[in-house]
Amino acid sequence: MEGVTTMEALRPIDLLNNARNKRVIVELKNGKQFIGQLKAFDIHINIVLESAEERFDGEIKRKIGKVFLRGDTIILISPE
Repeated sequence: MEGVTTMEALRPIDLLNNARNKRVIVELKNGKQFIGQLKAFDIHINIVLESAEERFDGEIKRKIGKVFLRGDTIILISPE
């Protein structure tokens, strides 16, 4: 496949695997954001973050620690 870089050839699940144990920003449908270390995920993109903080309107609202986020509520996952 000419012109395709390695990054473009990866599946979305591969990108999540590469982000495991790194800090990510997760944005939910309700506008909240969670920032933490990605520890685990499944095929439904349910995810577990450690050392997580909840952010709303750009402000940190609370430190949570370990949190499980349901995949159907997530609209974005990005490296911090």
